[in-house]
Amino acid sequence: MRVKVNVIVKPKEAVLDPQGSAVRDAMRHLGMPEVRSVRIGKFMEIEVEGSNGDLEKRLHGLCRDLLSNPVIEDYELKTSDK
Repeated sequence: MRVKVNVIVKPKEAVLDPQGSAVRDAMRHLGMPEVRSVRIGKFMEIEVEGSNGDLEKRLHGLCRDLLSNPVIEDYELKTSDK
């Protein structure tokens, strides 16, 4: 069985996001003064073959240890059967 995993990593709310601030300022400059904030993150789409019982636990471990920096980033993991 194939499983599609979507991982979204973004800065924690308490962490400054200078890249997001720069994009927000550019958006305002380009005619979108309504934009109040922008958070820049990463999106990963991973396809996994198999249905091992501890797959989701292992994926969370990879998100925590490899794909995100838990000190300054949060991640969201969503799985769906393909």
